[in-house]
Amino acid sequence: MQKIFIQPVDMTQLTSQIKQWGQEFGFQQVGVSGVDLGQHGQHLQDWLAKGFHGDLAYMASHGEKRWRPELLEENTQRIISVRMDYLVEKPAPRSVPHNPQQGVIARYAFGRDYHKVMRKRLQKFAEKISSEVGDIGYRAFVDSAPVLERAVAEQAGIGWIGKNTMLMNRQAGSFFFLGELFTNLPLIVDSPVSHHCGSCQACLDICPTQAIVAPYQLDARLCISYLTIEYSGSIPEHLRTKIGNRIFGCDDCQLICPWNRYAQVSQESDFKARHGLDNASLLTLFTWDEKTYLAKTEGSPIRRIGYDGFLRNIAIGLGNAPRHPQIIQALLEKVDSVSNLVQEHIKWALNQQQTEG
Repeated sequence: MQKIFIQPVDMTQLTSQIKQWGQEFGFQQVGVSGVDLGQHGQHLQDWLAKGFHGDLAYMASHGEKRWRPELLEENTQRIISVRMDYLVEKPAPRSVPHNPQQGVIARYAFGRDYHKVMRKRLQKFAEKISSEVGDIGYRAFVDSAPVLERAVAEQAGIGWIGKNTMLMNRQAGSFFFLGELFTNLPLIVDSPVSHHCGSCQACLDICPTQAIVAPYQLDARLCISYLTIEYSGSIPEHLRTKIGNRIFGCDDCQLICPWNRYAQVSQESDFKARHGLDNASLLTLFTWDEKTYLAKTEGSPIRRIGYDGFLRNIAIGLGNAPRHPQIIQALLEKVDSVSNLVQEHIKWALNQQQTEG
């Protein structure tokens, strides 16, 4: 990024105008931070030292670039942080649905991959700023580089990092995506908001695997989102029954949070559920062959776990479902035609079904 030399301009007015443009491009909130992320760098190093990142080796890469944005993108002076809500319908407040025959998918993955949606929108937003201000330096990020996006958003006043390590917002809960524009424009920075978790620890109590080991501390190795999405190996047996029927991610710590009674419903058509993924039975999903899986997850975040990961997770869900001959039959029909990884989980599921009760 080049150093910037611009004509004198009212930065207060420009910052306000940029926030307005951001909303016109479909972002529900826009904030601005500097490049000093305070103690977040130390928090990351402490988290890594405890091994809480599991197989997420990339979290330990890039050295100080992750918490010093000016090292990641030279001459960065400000970070424009954006929020985009993604709920397609509002869940019942403080309620985690229980339907053990259904394959539960995290709500952010119902529709089109948010990376594609937000990256395109951020690029247009940046081009708008450039067209109005001049040839500025910028770089857009949506989970695409070593950026502590929640720390940046907290510094930009978008919300506060809650006890479940999600970013919380008093007017929007936590069901939203974040994106960033690094820029060399010396915009007016926002102030961080105060924290409002108080004495509540509902998220710690509800977590099926107790992955939130203390307020503001998440052990990814226990987290169902990590296990079902990021982790590609054999899921430890002692965690399988706790995963239940969650086959891609987990929303429990968000669903139980009292602030999510203020969660906003998105008007983005791209986030609407595809192929009935918001209400699909485990058995139906288990019948998908690889061709069907690839067709129905095209453009979806679910594609990233691959067909084997998909079957592995569903097999665990079937093993945890109430005993039923149809489930046993489906498992038996698939067990000899899958990879060793999936076969291991199917055999576990069969044992669960055949010994239940």
